[in-house]
Amino acid sequence: MLDVLTLDQLRVFVTVADSGSFRSGAARLSRVQSAISHAIANLEAELGVILFDRSGHRPTMTPEGQALLANAREILLRVDAMRARARDLGEGVELELSLTVDTLFPIAAVGAALTEMRVTYPSVSIRLAVEPLGGPIRALIEKRSALAIVVGEDFRDPRIELQAISSIEQVAVVSPVHPLGLRSKSDDLGLPDLADHLQIVLADPTPLSEGRSFGILSPQTCRVSSQDTKRAMILAGLGWGRLPLWQVERDLREGHLVRVAITALGRNSQVSSEVFIAHRLDQPLGPAARVFRTALTQYAASPPNDS
Repeated sequence: MLDVLTLDQLRVFVTVADSGSFRSGAARLSRVQSAISHAIANLEAELGVILFDRSGHRPTMTPEGQALLANAREILLRVDAMRARARDLGEGVELELSLTVDTLFPIAAVGAALTEMRVTYPSVSIRLAVEPLGGPIRALIEKRSALAIVVGEDFRDPRIELQAISSIEQVAVVSPVHPLGLRSKSDDLGLPDLADHLQIVLADPTPLSEGRSFGILSPQTCRVSSQDTKRAMILAGLGWGRLPLWQVERDLREGHLVRVAITALGRNSQVSSEVFIAHRLDQPLGPAARVFRTALTQYAASPPNDS
C-alpha cells in the first residue's frame, strides 16, 4: 500500500508538524482546513498508523508520528535536491551569486576569487555579506544566500552540504600594556588567571548560539558585533581575545599586540579551525559558483595581502 503515498501528503504532514496545528498548516499551504485533515487521514490509512492524536483541543503528534517525521523530511529534502539539480542542468549561468562569508575568513581572498569568477562570467551580479558565528549558516537556511563560507563545525545542519577548503589560525592576543601582556610564559600562567580580565568576544546575531558558548573562558566579557571592533578594543587595552592570524600578523610583528602567554590557549596561544564552502542540498552550485569555489580554494591557501 505504500506505493500510493504522495509527496503532497508528506508535505502536508511536515507542514502541520512544523506549524503546530491543522489550521496553521492549512494557512501556510493556502488550503482549507478540511483538505488538510483529509490528506492526513489518507496518509494515516496508507501507513497504517495514527500520526496525530485528535482527542484534545489541538491535535498532538503521536510517538509514531514523531518517528516517521524524520523520514518524511528526508524524502522531501532528497526530492527537492533532485529537482534543483535537474533545474541546474536545464538552465544556464546564474543571474546573481549571493554569498555570506564568516567574519574570520580573509575577505581579500574572497575578492580575488570573485574577480576571477567575473572574468569567466562577467554578466553575473554579486551580493556579498560578512557575518559572524551562525550568520553564514543562517543565511543558507533562510535562503538569503546561495553560498556561504563557514569557519568551524559548530553550526552543522542536515540541509547544508559542506566542503572543506582550508583552515584558519586564530591567536589569543592582548595589548602589550595590558596586565596579561606584561606577563611571560615563565610566570606559569593558566586559565584561572583569565578570570580577572575582560574577554572581547563576538556576539552572534542569530539564535543558533542560544544556550551555547564558543571559546568564552572568562566570566567577564565584552560582546561586540564585528571583528574590526573586536580588534580595536583589544588594541585599546580593554581586554584580550582571539583574532585570526591573517588579521593581526602585522600588529604582532610591529608590537602593537602580543600573544597571551597561557599555554592552555593553544600551542603558541594558537588554534586552528577548518574552513568550509557550503550550500543547501536543494540548491546545488551553478557554473559561476563552481568557478568561484575553485578559485577560492587556491586563494585560501595563500590569501592576498589586504593590509
